[in-house]
Amino acid sequence: MSYSLNWDLDSIFPGGSHSDALNQRMKQLEDQTNEYYQRVTKWSPSSDNAEQLKAVLQLQETITNGFTQCNSYITALLSANVNDSDAKILSGKLYALLPRLQSAETVLSKKFAEISDNDWNQMLSQGSFETIAFRLNEIRRDGSQLLSEAEENIINTLSLDGLNAWSSHYDTIVASISIPFEQDGQVVELSAGQAFNKMMGDPDPKVRETLFTAWEKVWKEKAPLFTDTLNHLDGFRLSNYELHGITDFLQKPLEYNRLKKETLSVMWETIQKNKQPLVDYLTRKANLFGKEKMEWQDQDAPIILGDLKEKTFSFDEAAAFIIENFNKFSPKMAKFAQSAFEKSWIEAEDRPGKRPGGYCTELPETKESRIFMTYSNSVNEVATLAHELGHAFHSSTMWDLPSLNREYAMNVAETASTFAELIVADATLKAAKTKEEKINLLDTKLQNALAMFMNIHSRFIFENRFYEARQEGLVSEDKITEMMVEAQKEGYQGALATYHPYFWAAKLHFFIDDVPFYNFPYTFGYLFSLGIYAYANQKGANFEEEYIHLLRDTASMTTEDLAKKHLNVDLTQPDFWQAGIDMVIEDIQTFMELTEEFI
Repeated sequence: MSYSLNWDLDSIFPGGSHSDALNQRMKQLEDQTNEYYQRVTKWSPSSDNAEQLKAVLQLQETITNGFTQCNSYITALLSANVNDSDAKILSGKLYALLPRLQSAETVLSKKFAEISDNDWNQMLSQGSFETIAFRLNEIRRDGSQLLSEAEENIINTLSLDGLNAWSSHYDTIVASISIPFEQDGQVVELSAGQAFNKMMGDPDPKVRETLFTAWEKVWKEKAPLFTDTLNHLDGFRLSNYELHGITDFLQKPLEYNRLKKETLSVMWETIQKNKQPLVDYLTRKANLFGKEKMEWQDQDAPIILGDLKEKTFSFDEAAAFIIENFNKFSPKMAKFAQSAFEKSWIEAEDRPGKRPGGYCTELPETKESRIFMTYSNSVNEVATLAHELGHAFHSSTMWDLPSLNREYAMNVAETASTFAELIVADATLKAAKTKEEKINLLDTKLQNALAMFMNIHSRFIFENRFYEARQEGLVSEDKITEMMVEAQKEGYQGALATYHPYFWAAKLHFFIDDVPFYNFPYTFGYLFSLGIYAYANQKGANFEEEYIHLLRDTASMTTEDLAKKHLNVDLTQPDFWQAGIDMVIEDIQTFMELTEEFI
């Protein structure tokens, strides 16, 4: 079977950034948003107005689905072509609807907060609200933290040219970046995404070193712009927190992820106690490369021993491999993945002009997803493809639920994706024919653990310290860079010979406007998925339906309650986290044994 490397966007809105259908839907959204605001302001919180509230929430769902549909489409246009200036204008036009929408949400949540506990519980007991009671309680909680409607309106309006604008400004700067690289005697300009993939994955150490030097240089050249952007983006967020009486900058990220601070602390503490095996793994890998200590750009480099030819997968081969191995755990996952390939939901072509990275985005009005990545035939990209398909499958299990019950947080969002990635990683290992191939593939699997326990931990440490410093005033480029290196040294336990001072500038996640601390949820999702993976191997044929039930609950309860209900574990205790880490340590021990003879 041959699949397209390009996604089909015309089936969503034909015509790209000149789509009449898109413009019509956006005009309709504007009208619906105005109607929503009027209905919300007229609604009074009394028991006999429950039917009116039901209608208000139905309109809210229509708008939420429509906004997500349009935003996903416009984001897809910009991802596939970072120079699509018309799509940037469309994005601005769509986001101009947000202040009115957010104002309506403010009014509604404040009205919820004014209702007495007795009347509130009585209202929630009615059939039409029972299924969304958890989410309505969250909205009511948020309403109790809000300022006046007028003040919230001002903040929402200023966010367009404040918080949102600084994030967009980062994207604009990154779109202008290209990295020169000599290939076959000619200098070619690589996009940030292309350069990163080659820098971290090329088997030639000279290529990696040359590109890392050029990579660090280009981000350093733009660093004054990134310094301003990061300072003002996070400064806006901190000012907003202060206005709302929030003194702990982790409060909102934790609320968003429906996670207790106690759970997050226990997770990091347990990881911190278990880093030595990862240090040993990094040192052994460096030794295999003929070095005493690991260098930054070599972390994800393939280990090629003897006459091993690193395994590659064409896009079609990757599709077949993923479908086959998904089927061993969940026929529904396999069938879904096959459908995604057949319907051209994936943009995978390796070409200039694309944004870096990969993601999966939802299209609720058509009950579809789209996946963006740059595919270059490596085992790593097969894992990335499986990861994004895991996200898409998660969404597919929830399309029949109310939109409020589909708004799962990032930490559990990373669960389904990482679970899918684990399936593929273990499948490639089992298919290995020689010791050299097994070492290569086991290393690829361990790179994920390395990222989750060390790289992302260093990001979390850095972001904590940056926020602390930013509370005292603007932070200089030199200070930001110094904090980045210190965080990397701490996160990696001093295991590296070289570090990445301008990582903070190159990492998109620090500049996202909607979700602060875009780091710890990855590690949570990774370890949570390890627990689910162990559970799946234990349950066998009965696993599929239980897994789908877990996914469908991800936006309807706290993370701790989700784990207790479906896995019968307590996330505030180290036992669950240690069990997942032990699975990684077991892989490291195997890696150390297999590589002993090559030192």
